[in-house]
Amino acid sequence: MTAGEPIRAIVADDQAVVRTGFVNLLSTQDDIDVVGEAEDGEQAVALALDHRPDVALLDIRMPKLDGIQAARTILRETDGATKALMLTTFDLDQYVFDALAAGASGFLLKDATFPELLHAVRVVAAGDAMLAPGITRRLIAEFAPAA
Repeated sequence: MTAGEPIRAIVADDQAVVRTGFVNLLSTQDDIDVVGEAEDGEQAVALALDHRPDVALLDIRMPKLDGIQAARTILRETDGATKALMLTTFDLDQYVFDALAAGASGFLLKDATFPELLHAVRVVAAGDAMLAPGITRRLIAEFAPAA
């Protein structure tokens, strides 16, 4: 991504209503350009390789190839140029750990607000990391020494 150019994104979610909602929201922003949408992980990988987006928004649970496997493949095949932002309905620590181990730069629950989602896309596109606040709290509690 070059300064002044819009963030190029793909959205992958097997639920059409959710996917369309994310695409429509992102499309309202002048600085974000949705270059593709996928209904499964295999399509997400193909889109990422074809379009080389800055950010791939990936649902964790998708058919054919789950979001974590898709993220791992996208990150490997684009040499990390495409960043992965994971989205899920399920607030499970194992998903967070697996996504981070795969190289994902962000992790949000699907109940995030629109401003939170937009902020996460921008943060991840800029090369930084973003975790849902509840997940961050749990990670801190897990790894911080008890006072």
